Amino acid sequence: MSNLTPREIVSELDKYIVGQNAAKRMVAVAMRNRWRRQQLDPALRDEIAPKNIIMMGPTGVGKTEIARRLARLSASPFIKVEATKFTEVGYVGRDVESMVRDLMEIGIALVRAEENEKVRVKAEARAEERLLDLLLPGGAPQPPQTQGMGGLTFDLSGGQAIPQPPAQADASHASSPTGTGTGSAPDSRSSTREKLRTLWHGGKLDDREVDMEVEESGGPQVGVLSMPGLEDVGSQVRDMFSKVFPSRRKRRRMKVRDAFNLLTQEEADRLIDHDRVSDLARERVEQTGIIFIDEIDKIASGSTQKSSDVSREGVQRDLLPIVEGSVVNTKYGMVRTDHILFIAAGAFHFSKPSDLIPELQGRFPLRAELSALGKDDFLRILTEPHNALTRQYTALLQTEGVHIEFTDDALREIAAFAEETNAQTENIGARRLYTILEKILANLSFEAPDRSGDRVTVDSDYVREHLADVRANKDLSRYIL
Repeated sequence: MSNLTPREIVSELDKYIVGQNAAKRMVAVAMRNRWRRQQLDPALRDEIAPKNIIMMGPTGVGKTEIARRLARLSASPFIKVEATKFTEVGYVGRDVESMVRDLMEIGIALVRAEENEKVRVKAEARAEERLLDLLLPGGAPQPPQTQGMGGLTFDLSGGQAIPQPPAQADASHASSPTGTGTGSAPDSRSSTREKLRTLWHGGKLDDREVDMEVEESGGPQVGVLSMPGLEDVGSQVRDMFSKVFPSRRKRRRMKVRDAFNLLTQEEADRLIDHDRVSDLARERVEQTGIIFIDEIDKIASGSTQKSSDVSREGVQRDLLPIVEGSVVNTKYGMVRTDHILFIAAGAFHFSKPSDLIPELQGRFPLRAELSALGKDDFLRILTEPHNALTRQYTALLQTEGVHIEFTDDALREIAAFAEETNAQTENIGARRLYTILEKILANLSFEAPDRSGDRVTVDSDYVREHLADVRANKDLSRYIL
């Protein structure tokens, strides 16, 4: 994201979202300003506060999709929350500070993944040695006996391989006969270890099974505190018990490939500095974190809704210090929210931004209004995005051997019917296309396993035929579409 200009950010969003250029430009500038701020002198950098955004528009026009795609473009910690899930302090529900704690968890996971990638080569090398130890235990000489070694069996007194069952024939050459002298056993073990390494690199041991010890989290599970509003308390109590009751290890039998992945993860955890991960994550959350608050209009009390929910205004009051800039206590330390970017979104059908408390309005100085979608927009949505619904259905049915093709007149008919249905019933935006396409292709999807090799052309007549009952009965469309 640091290398993308606002124009490039908008171009990336255009690949998945049709229209809404004003909103795209606004979030692109907001993201670029995060990078610009990092280039300034630290004294001035702390004085520049993020310009929070409110996106207004009906449902299904792309507000959430813009935020979701922005998160994938950005390497910043990002979280999407629903304003309706939070309640005023004193009510049963989640408090607004939990969004910052959740963002910190995401930041920790993001930085840990980056650190794991840095040490991955060294961790894989160590994991490979541990895996070979499991397959061929070494160490001090042992008394003559027969011992199982993963998928192989050897007589440790002379290093001579014991005949193996046919299922293990492809690994039988991993052992080599040696002399009867005691000095030949280490050489035999070393030779066998290298042959096992060669087999492993060749992928011939992936499906073999091996016994290994894995960590099992100890301590009781505190479920009584896992009620709404007490998730953070429950998490803290579980952390406390995990320190009081050390983790136990148990033996599990698993495939060699799965064992290698588990060993790699364990070695990576040992190689990374967890204190450094916490520090980096906290700094990244404070400086580049983004919180997307959806359905913010549902906590705005209009003149006719003053008595409908007493906690709505309380949520706004609790949200105000978080947006304004405060310190939130997390299990990784204190996190400041002064420079976290907040993007709010809502349909604002029955309320308007001015129904929010004035202090909260002032903390969202930028407003972007997203327009409703029409027939031309629906047609573009069906054809232009990289994840267009027509491409999704084509790929899904192709797995059954059914090849479908949408003609231009069929797509225009679908777009026109979506606009018509949205106008006559509830306007749910682009989500209407999901219901229409599912209705059109319902029978084909059901019969696809029996029609492998068929080629189906979806034209305007095909669309009208499968939507005839819905078009004829307007009341029926309220239930089906």
